[in-house]
Amino acid sequence: MAGVSPTPEGEPAGLHPMAGNGEAPIPVGAKQEQDKKARSGWQGPTRIWEETEQQAKKLKSSEDGEQQRKLPKRKIVLLMAYSGKGYHGMQRNVGSSKFKTIEDDLVSALVRSGCIPENHGEDMRKMSFQRCARTDKGVSAAGQVVSLKVWLIDDILEKINSHLPSHIRILGLKRVTGGFNSKNKCDARTYVYMLPTFAFAHKDHDSQDETYRLSAETLGRVNRLLACYKGTHNFHNFTSQKGPHEPSARRYILDMFCEEPFVREGMEFAVIKVKGQSFMTHQIRKMVGLVVAIVKGYAPESVLERCWGEAKVDVPKAPGLGLVLERVHFEKYNQRFGHDGLHEPLDWAREEAEVTAFKEQHIYPTIISTERQERSMAQWLSTLPMHDFSATAHAAAGLGTKAPSSLEGSDGVGDSD
Repeated sequence: MAGVSPTPEGEPAGLHPMAGNGEAPIPVGAKQEQDKKARSGWQGPTRIWEETEQQAKKLKSSEDGEQQRKLPKRKIVLLMAYSGKGYHGMQRNVGSSKFKTIEDDLVSALVRSGCIPENHGEDMRKMSFQRCARTDKGVSAAGQVVSLKVWLIDDILEKINSHLPSHIRILGLKRVTGGFNSKNKCDARTYVYMLPTFAFAHKDHDSQDETYRLSAETLGRVNRLLACYKGTHNFHNFTSQKGPHEPSARRYILDMFCEEPFVREGMEFAVIKVKGQSFMTHQIRKMVGLVVAIVKGYAPESVLERCWGEAKVDVPKAPGLGLVLERVHFEKYNQRFGHDGLHEPLDWAREEAEVTAFKEQHIYPTIISTERQERSMAQWLSTLPMHDFSATAHAAAGLGTKAPSSLEGSDGVGDSD
């Protein structure tokens, strides 16, 4: 053919063979066009489809984010129940993964369920988060209340609980006023302390006798002593944080009593209930500890009166295992907003059955099994003879009255200041 020089293989100069693959040759012009498109980033229908899919995903993500931002963000309260065993308290320690807290699991569930953005989990102030009571290591709760701002997504409780372990449950949710703060608006808190009744057996009795049963006479004496705490007193001897002249050491106790005992797994237990405006760290455990020491015969009843004075009294601190935050109270808030037609009263009457079921399933069995395995009450009772209730705490400390470190693990409550 004129104007076309044959190649060594006898092919026209404008065509290039596909080396050994038997495919049809690509015209030079088509090859140049293909190279041009490749340099420009065009890779045929597959590339177009991939880009379209990516754009669709971005659009959907943008729409989801936009839709989430359009959801109402409202101040609410959550009713929480949890077993505190294995946790270093309620309050989150941001930046510390060494000590796991209840709030670590809660915040993670809030983020994963889509109730709050991730940055709110990193800085809890952004969602105005506040807990009603700061329960410490090992302490459980059946009626903890936290306030925060969230997106009110559909099926919010179910979604949050789906990301929580079974021993932490959100049992209720209610809308509250925009400026509501669960700690500041709380009028009072009710705690219960569950303990084996052999703790009240006289010191001459075997301190580990699981067959011991609390008599009506001893129960009456226990309640007479617990009633001495009622009213306003200077509780500086029931915490390590306050001096006798600090106004914040004065606390108001509305009620304190021991309920009728009951038997679980062959061991008799009793529950002490105490309702107060607020409590200092270790206050309840020391209140229980001193009554136990008196009933067992280690301390005279007169030591209670001395505790209200300025002198420092050596008050024993009962183990933290049996302490449970039972309920928090919002009487003043309920009077003002509970029946205004916009907000519900914070009484949780509808959730009572769920609260009881949680205690029976997760809190009480844990206390009982742990007491059986670790015998924290029996070990603590063996330290009571080391206390000198006629001496000051400083003098007693010089006699080596500090309990073994293994009993120091479960701290009490710290609702104050």
